[in-house]
Amino acid sequence: MPYEPMTFAGVEVTPLCDAVGPMGPSIARPLPELFPGGSFADGEEWILHFHCFLLRTGSRTILVDTGVGDLTGPAAGWAPIPGRLLQELDAVGVAPADVDTVILTHLHSDHVSGCVADGAPVFANARHVLQEAELDWPGGGLMRDRIVKPLGDQLQIVHGSRDLFENVRVAHTPGHTPGHQVVLVGDLIVSGDVLHHPVQLADPTIGYHYDDDAERALTSRQVVLGRATYLATSHLAEPFTKVR
Repeated sequence: MPYEPMTFAGVEVTPLCDAVGPMGPSIARPLPELFPGGSFADGEEWILHFHCFLLRTGSRTILVDTGVGDLTGPAAGWAPIPGRLLQELDAVGVAPADVDTVILTHLHSDHVSGCVADGAPVFANARHVLQEAELDWPGGGLMRDRIVKPLGDQLQIVHGSRDLFENVRVAHTPGHTPGHQVVLVGDLIVSGDVLHHPVQLADPTIGYHYDDDAERALTSRQVVLGRATYLATSHLAEPFTKVR
């Protein structure tokens, strides 16, 4: 079931638990290799929570990220599947057709695979907001073919930071991928993959093995942690974290 919502700057934010589980063996590594410099118990396993977030403000129904998708999706080779995003939305009274905006933090399969099913957009009435820099990223090739192309003219490309609605803003936070973006809602930041594990809250200088550009990822992490009062995180066990 979805978590209890919180309200920031008049926007109701509901975390949706798409999936829970470890990385599959194709990309799994010991935690000290994934987060160099972090302190972990011997043999400790990383159990990821895959969160999406529903934002409701006025007449707007906004979804941030779309999860791991189904058994045939791009995340099937490594993530716990199938995702439960549609069931989570149904539990809070939202049908796919009700979503008018989807904000994609970046083109990794566990964040975008729920956009498309059977070659067609799942959220047929929604514009899908993506940073321009993400489309130019060589690492996004598979997602461009399987996710971006089927979205067609539902895709809205943005460049850098901009307001989407009152009290809902996207900000370009490169590093994990070149076009990674976060969503600002009052003093909450929906942080995507700016950070992945609690050790990075305690020490933002701890990087992540799968960051595309470690130096830019560190800068983005420091900026986000320095600005936010609350975080809405993709992979921590609890979706909301009070930073200060």
